[in-house]
Amino acid sequence: MPNTTLIIMAGGLGSRFGGLKQLAKIGKHGEKIIDYSIFDAKRAGFDRVVFVIKKENLELFKSEIGDNVARNMQVDYVFQSTDLLPEGYKGIEGREKPLGTGHAVWCCKDIVKEPFAVINADDYYGVDAFRVIYEELGRLEAEGEATMVGYRLDKTVSEHGSVTRGVCHVTDGTLDRVVETFKLTVFPDGTIRDVDKNPEGDVYAPDTPVSMNFWGFTPWIFTKLEEYFNAFLHALPAGELKKECLLPSMVGELIEKGELRVSVLHSDAKWFGMTYHEDKDAVAAALKALHDAGVYPPTLHG
Repeated sequence: MPNTTLIIMAGGLGSRFGGLKQLAKIGKHGEKIIDYSIFDAKRAGFDRVVFVIKKENLELFKSEIGDNVARNMQVDYVFQSTDLLPEGYKGIEGREKPLGTGHAVWCCKDIVKEPFAVINADDYYGVDAFRVIYEELGRLEAEGEATMVGYRLDKTVSEHGSVTRGVCHVTDGTLDRVVETFKLTVFPDGTIRDVDKNPEGDVYAPDTPVSMNFWGFTPWIFTKLEEYFNAFLHALPAGELKKECLLPSMVGELIEKGELRVSVLHSDAKWFGMTYHEDKDAVAAALKALHDAGVYPPTLHG
């Protein structure tokens, strides 16, 4: 297959985790979650990584991650900032929070010209997920098609607080819509509930498919993303400092318009993430078990 790129979104602040969680050392030999994603992407067939980061983190990212990756893959950096906007828009005064996952991918439009996948820097997706999305990228039509990896909801929640997930509605392997759901919480009885608007929580089935921002696109999507991001900025109220342009929302709108078909690839892998600082020990234990089982070599830094 022609060159295939992995875009890794690493521009978030990590406020709930309490630091630059993308660089938290989790593995026995100092591996970070992002190291596992890159290792899995490389053996699946990806040959290029684009890191979307804050400009002030460049040297730190290069020394901690990028320079090592560059030994085996092409590496590029894109800077996500609140003043990097389409022509005609000015920076948002007083805004520190990144403008969202849609903006992060939009920032890559000038350097990514090949099929690509998108992931979060601080999520562990599982070996098989990279293999199946790499294969699917090779089958996508140039226009009007995309793909995603869906996960079981019960394998993507945290014991330490609520999480935001894109709840997926799927028919015959195709995404009908994705609903960004902001406060999915594990209750003492083991049920998973959305407490955003109802304190008692609306119950979700454990096997509900959700998006973990593992998408696959062709470069055609950048034209649609430009249109969506422009509309987002045009509708942004004056003084709004937190609202984000979200990739799943853009995908959902295109599906509703009949402009995009998204195939849903399933993964039963256990998702690991660093939403909260308290998640760190559980993630470390889970990754150690994968090393012990031979899924990964003793160290990724060999």
